[in-house]
Amino acid sequence: MLKIFKKLLISFSLIVLLTNSVLAEKKDHNFTVTPVTKNVYSIIAPSYGLPSPENKGWNSNSHFVVTDKGVLVFDSGSSELIAKNIKQAIKTVTDKPVRWVVNSHSHADHWLGNAEFSDSGAEIIASASAKIIMKQDGPGAIDFFSRITKGATGSTRIRHPTWLLTQSEKRNIDGVDVEFIFANDAHSPGDILMWLPKQKIIFGGDVLNSDWMPIIIDHGNVDNLINTLQAVAGLNPTIVLPGHGVPTTVNSVIRDADLLSVVWDRVKEGYKAGKNKEEILTQISTTLEQKYKHLYKNFDEAIKQQVHEMYNKQKV
Repeated sequence: MLKIFKKLLISFSLIVLLTNSVLAEKKDHNFTVTPVTKNVYSIIAPSYGLPSPENKGWNSNSHFVVTDKGVLVFDSGSSELIAKNIKQAIKTVTDKPVRWVVNSHSHADHWLGNAEFSDSGAEIIASASAKIIMKQDGPGAIDFFSRITKGATGSTRIRHPTWLLTQSEKRNIDGVDVEFIFANDAHSPGDILMWLPKQKIIFGGDVLNSDWMPIIIDHGNVDNLINTLQAVAGLNPTIVLPGHGVPTTVNSVIRDADLLSVVWDRVKEGYKAGKNKEEILTQISTTLEQKYKHLYKNFDEAIKQQVHEMYNKQKV
């Protein structure tokens, strides 16, 4: 159990290191649907950071696609209670049932709502690698979220994905062409993105960002994250739907790829030159602040976290 909580604290506490979550929290907890195109919609979380009593555990986005006979949801939220609200929000747009739910990755704020949808017959889709982590961390995550929200997340049952992906693949889901893209453990083991090629919309989970800096964690792969961002930019999406923050464009993907490439190279160069973490951070912050600080809400906090994680990866 201690091992589980250590991993949870690494995965979930990082966002607190990235920014003071209170800055992003709002009292408005209406699960409002934002139209993206004629059949694609977003439900944008008003909070960024760890689940808390104030945000009631709602800290990540969900998106959905209305098909001919059903609804495809991308990320089910961090509790059954949140998933119920997501389901009710979907009903304001369509009375079609939710038939498929994609879990972008194994971090609990993106999948603990699965049971609400599987109970009504939805098939849960994720990578096989992500399911392994879900099985390891799920029970501890429920306890952790309940504790830090003072019970606001309510009672949550675990439902694991049943439609498992082992590689990138193309599907036609009830008339909608869908491509599941593997990010090769870019953010975490088993990350998948979803691409609608005809509409040029990409769903990114925590691999893609808009308002916030890319999140680098101990079990992510920086090279693969940069490569994935460059590949996504090559698709030239019209709309980018991130796991946190507002919908954005391909310019945000290019921005993130450029930033990470520079920081990664300079951390490696500094480490080889025998510089300590603080020296590298000072150099990077000073040289990149003017170009990037105004592009993110959390540059000062997040650049520290990025350098910290990237420096530690040099020791492996």
